[in-house]
Amino acid sequence: MFDSPLSASAYEVLAVDPDVDHETLRKAYRLRLRQTHPDTGGDAAIFIQVQRAWELVGTPDSRAAYDRGHGFGETAAPEWSGWRPPPARTDTRPRARSYGHPGGWRRERYLDLIREWVGRGVTLDDPYDPALVRSAPHHLRRLLADALAEEATARIVADLGMGYTVWHDVVAAGSADSDAKIDHIVLGPSGLYGLLSEDFGGPARLRRGEFTGDDVPGAPIAELLASMRAVARAAGVRFSGAIVVLPDEDVIEPIEEIGKVRGVRVAVVSRSALSTVLRRGITGARDIGGNEVFDVRTRLQHTVRFA
Repeated sequence: MFDSPLSASAYEVLAVDPDVDHETLRKAYRLRLRQTHPDTGGDAAIFIQVQRAWELVGTPDSRAAYDRGHGFGETAAPEWSGWRPPPARTDTRPRARSYGHPGGWRRERYLDLIREWVGRGVTLDDPYDPALVRSAPHHLRRLLADALAEEATARIVADLGMGYTVWHDVVAAGSADSDAKIDHIVLGPSGLYGLLSEDFGGPARLRRGEFTGDDVPGAPIAELLASMRAVARAAGVRFSGAIVVLPDEDVIEPIEEIGKVRGVRVAVVSRSALSTVLRRGITGARDIGGNEVFDVRTRLQHTVRFA
């Protein structure tokens, strides 16, 4: 995920310095392909990253473009962030009903803390400048990465159509964790789903129904399920399942259904596969149709609070 504030750069993935010549870069790419190829015992997720890194820096033109932005910053502030003016919308297709501000809580927190970190009295022309972001402390980069992940998911679910209703940044009222929230709640014909938009800055591993690794904060799946239980109790609704959305480059399989975790069906999906999963539902999950959709939507509308 090279456009993530948390990710390694293309040069780091290829294990070279940014100023190497093209021939050295090409040799490093071929070496990394051999080292990471799954057929020779390598890691499939890293193998995919190596190929993506070469796409970004493998030609003089692409490398120059990458070096200018260092792979980050072009889409950092969407129309709802308040930082850039909204583009003119040319697509007139009906969109999903949407409430709340995706990534809003984390973006506001990031903007406050990045200004504090830079220092009072220092002019901050662009808080999303790639060089600034990549030099910031890890906890600030994580805030921005999570906000970007939520916004990317919001763009996808908005295009599901008028048969879907989406709530973003929902407070898990009644949860033991006062800061607990659900990134997105999606209601449609395939069911009612709680979504977590994540970006670990690279491939993550699953073990016994949870993500593992040094870059995994806490227990993301367990925390999502706890927040869903709190919202379900408050609203008197029943979730069909939970979905964790990851960047395409950070998953091997675009859709991985891991069965029930604490009684809830869970799937880990790539962003590009999210629409497919939300339209068809998770295997074994209960569909919602007819008057029940209206009832669930009404209950949530009366209950949901936003972060």
